[in-house]
Amino acid sequence: MQQNSLNQYDKLSKAFHWITAIAVAIAFVLGPGDFGRLLHDGIDPGARIDIVWHESLGITVFTLTLLRLVWVAVRPVAPRPQMTSWMRLLSQLVHLVLWFLLFALPITALLALGMEGHPLTLLGGFRINELPLLANSHLSGLADWGEVHKFLGDVIMWLAGIHALAAVYHHLKLKDGVLKSMWP
Repeated sequence: MQQNSLNQYDKLSKAFHWITAIAVAIAFVLGPGDFGRLLHDGIDPGARIDIVWHESLGITVFTLTLLRLVWVAVRPVAPRPQMTSWMRLLSQLVHLVLWFLLFALPITALLALGMEGHPLTLLGGFRINELPLLANSHLSGLADWGEVHKFLGDVIMWLAGIHALAAVYHHLKLKDGVLKSMWP
């Protein structure tokens, strides 16, 4: 039985949410903070399973986010629990920023790889040694994309933590079903 009542997200929305959340958290933990230095020291990213997993999860998050965006456009109506207008506005803002970050993180990672001429190495031995379209784009010189990616990774983890705390607050204090609506 598909859950599409007014107080529950549908099963596919829940799956997208939780798989994405888990993938982002694991990618963050596996993200080598000294990635640029490792590559400049001649370390092959394909020889580092943490890098391979990090990059594979990044591509997975990007793909899931694209599919999720399509699903949001056609899915059953999302729950709209009662809440004050400032809470609803803040909730919408946080969700908008999270969506932005779910796209921006993989894009900034690819820009960093392309700008520095490093390969994209994924699970299963799939590897793209050069990303010339990114390396030669006008975007490549606008920022240190590796630093931008690292900063945005920290931001998404902080914001996801605040998002989770807000859901727990809704569950324990307000008892309004917000957490239950997305719980598997």
